[in-house]
Amino acid sequence: MNAEGLVEVVLPGKVEPDGLEIRHGAVPAAGPGQVVIRMEATGVSFAEQQMRRGRYYDQPPFPFVPGYDLVGTVLSTGEGVEPGLAGTRVAALVKTGGWASHVLVDAADVVAVPDGVGAAEAETLVVNGITAWQMLHRKARVRAGQTVLVHGANGGVGSVLVQLALAAGAKVIGTASPRHHDALRERGVTPVDYRAGNVAARVRELTPGGVDAVFDHVGGPGLVDSWRLLAPGGTLVSYGSASTRDDEGSKQWPVLKLLGRVWLWNALPNRRSAYFFNVWAGRALARNRFRARLRADLTQVFAALQRGDVTAQIATRLPLVRAGDALRLAESGTVAGKIVLHP
Repeated sequence: MNAEGLVEVVLPGKVEPDGLEIRHGAVPAAGPGQVVIRMEATGVSFAEQQMRRGRYYDQPPFPFVPGYDLVGTVLSTGEGVEPGLAGTRVAALVKTGGWASHVLVDAADVVAVPDGVGAAEAETLVVNGITAWQMLHRKARVRAGQTVLVHGANGGVGSVLVQLALAAGAKVIGTASPRHHDALRERGVTPVDYRAGNVAARVRELTPGGVDAVFDHVGGPGLVDSWRLLAPGGTLVSYGSASTRDDEGSKQWPVLKLLGRVWLWNALPNRRSAYFFNVWAGRALARNRFRARLRADLTQVFAALQRGDVTAQIATRLPLVRAGDALRLAESGTVAGKIVLHP
């Protein structure tokens, strides 16, 4: 038997980052159709920041182990699983459970990480890469020569979106605070200061005819501006509600309000379309199709990383037991890139 022990980080309730708990136990055994992954890298995403406040719209009841995604090596395989998977490096999108030294996952949900791609590099591109790829290519279907607006162009998803859009031949306008503007310009992005007020007016100066796609993670009242900036035939993809981060009250209401607005806009006869993107959409109804799409898209993202179209931005690396510090650092907004946790 395996002499290693399980180490996991538990979110016990609505707590400050230092309220996270470390739990030790036995390494789980793989059941039929499952694999045990020995985690090599997991990370902090916006979801965990919401979950600790009890604000993520479909989080499980407390206590639970957070951790949206992970990369690691398959330690053991269950009945009915290709035994050759053992010893291979894989990535998995799990929503919760990733902040652990060993994670039990359905074998059908793992995606191979190509040789030569490090665990930490791959980790920066699991949830962020999938989200960016699917919004760009499956929702907005951005093509060469189009112009897109990416809000939060230096953020986790935003920075990947920018690079994938440029690789697709699009022109990119990105909102960010001024300290990120030089880095954005070096990439070929036209930066706009979102703090300087009237972002919409500045974008209109740059593209009088409107933009072909807007990717908006803020939600809230600013979504109306995003919609108005679209050219005929343009697409708005809303994928978050950062503006409601510190709100109290219903977790569902901001989402429902957005969905209502999106539905109304889509009903208008103006050839523009709006989507509220959720990476888990379609999973409950068509799990096999969901898995096939996820595998195809993440494989494309890893290929883009190998080609150099996308760079892995690692903000810092910390041990798993310092998840509380990692969460506080992520919430401070002072780092660029992904905070990666190692066992």
